[in-house]
Amino acid sequence: MAKITFSSSGGRVKTFKKEDSPAGRKSPEELVREMKEAAKAPGGEDYREKSLRLHGLVCARCGRDFSGQGRQLLTVHHKDGNHFNNPADGSNWENLCVYCHEDVHSREVLADQIGLGGGRDVGLVYADMKEPSGGLLAEKLKKALEKKTR
Repeated sequence: MAKITFSSSGGRVKTFKKEDSPAGRKSPEELVREMKEAAKAPGGEDYREKSLRLHGLVCARCGRDFSGQGRQLLTVHHKDGNHFNNPADGSNWENLCVYCHEDVHSREVLADQIGLGGGRDVGLVYADMKEPSGGLLAEKLKKALEKKTR
């Protein structure tokens, strides 16, 4: 069905007839709008706002306070890595600034590369290592680099 719009210009009424898009296709703007609506959490509140309200506007790692400006720099980290696991009590969430959030995920990638396992939240620098410094971590990094150059 065609859309008809009316406009008034210079005292004359003009009509514009716009045919439907071919084969019922939707415009990219309409598709994006529908996808955003579908992604919204039921109840009108997303998990980010819930986490910020529950845990406060402070980074759980570095302790930086975001109650003033820069609130958008505070993100929600899913402790188990599952973005669909959003319990109402917030037990799977941790508020992190973008810098600490990037650090957490880069440590996970590095841990996977050097073979420390697929566990979450790996502390590569701060972990209590039984070997002296320059031992275990340096050896694993060297082995990982050797694998990559082969």
